[in-house]
Amino acid sequence: MTLLAIYAHPDDEAFGAGGTLARYAAAGIDVRLICATRGESGKITDPDIDPASDVAALREGELKDACAALGIPEPIFLGFHDSGRQERTRHDDPQALMNVDEMVLEEALLPWIERFRPQVMLTFDPHGGYGHIDHIRIQRAATAAFWSCGNLVTAAPRRLFYNAIPVERMRRLQAARRGGPMDGLDPARYGVSDDSLAAVLDVSAFMEAKERAIRAHRSQVGPRSSFASREGQQEGWRAFMERETFTLGGVRGAFPEPPVPDLFAGL
Repeated sequence: MTLLAIYAHPDDEAFGAGGTLARYAAAGIDVRLICATRGESGKITDPDIDPASDVAALREGELKDACAALGIPEPIFLGFHDSGRQERTRHDDPQALMNVDEMVLEEALLPWIERFRPQVMLTFDPHGGYGHIDHIRIQRAATAAFWSCGNLVTAAPRRLFYNAIPVERMRRLQAARRGGPMDGLDPARYGVSDDSLAAVLDVSAFMEAKERAIRAHRSQVGPRSSFASREGQQEGWRAFMERETFTLGGVRGAFPEPPVPDLFAGL
């Protein structure tokens, strides 16, 4: 059995599905990670890191360390560029995900799906978690690739799941990480209702691995980051670490009564 996770930047995997990736790797599932960019536009938030560092090389190394913490193989980088956010947005970079044709992104994914032949794929929800354009672009490409696989690859994936945050959990997470990317978002729009959840996974046994993976992204979770602000909000943070939730983006064949406790339930 194989699980293929598809995300945009280094650290998306740890925050979005770190516990899930670690859980399945420990269970003997072949877990693979595709990262569309090297996070070139990331903001260095650790004062111990030279601000003149090559950010792409730095974040590539951090993602490799995070994968080691989760017990999964090194990531596959598609080689596109991080579009950035706010003042760091790369409007004029033709390789920035925001400027790359979605069909090109889809085509970049298909050979890897053919190679790994996953039964299960993971990616962002349609809002990209918090509206990041790169998250939305790779989500659309992964969704398109999932459906194209019915005709274009030897063994099409059976299930596509989206990372999803229930409304009340989003409110707690906003309180636990003040100044974070979810600040100011309407939970009713960016979160999902409980009856939308297709899978609810207990990853409490893998909290330590998830924490190590998050902290491996040193440049992004330093003392100058919004991540540091979650100290003192342990209830919301613990809920985030213990349980990971998903909606169903696509399915081939039957699916058990949701929510399931296992992405491979019934396969």
